[in-house]
Amino acid sequence: MRVLGIDLGERRVGLAISDPSGVIARPLMVLEARGEQRLHEVVRAVRRLASEEDGLREVVLGLPRHLDGTPHEQTARVLEFAEALRARIAQPVVLRDERLTSVEAESRLALRDRDWRSRKKKLDAAAAAIILQEYLDERTTER
Repeated sequence: MRVLGIDLGERRVGLAISDPSGVIARPLMVLEARGEQRLHEVVRAVRRLASEEDGLREVVLGLPRHLDGTPHEQTARVLEFAEALRARIAQPVVLRDERLTSVEAESRLALRDRDWRSRKKKLDAAAAAIILQEYLDERTTER
């Protein structure tokens, strides 16, 4: 079964998905949604993915923190989102540190795409894929 990664932004939500074996993450899509609409769109995506043949085992949500590990101004918003999501879906929601994932995603995208407008459209899904891949790698190491 697959794992879904989420990078929750103020304007956009990046989604990434693992392969059925839970080893490789890839960017899936970016949802353009704000406020309460973000939750509805994510729940809809989770339910759709869960109904597909390979199913959905769990959801990994990026948790913003400052570089020193202290809570970020967005941390409380993400924790609130996680609780609301847990109340609406059957899959477990795991929080994963997302420090520097957007910076890493931007640098990776810049290697392939020189147009910053094009990169901006892909950035949130690429960051979600990095969050998810780090989680998958950590799980593999623990086994």
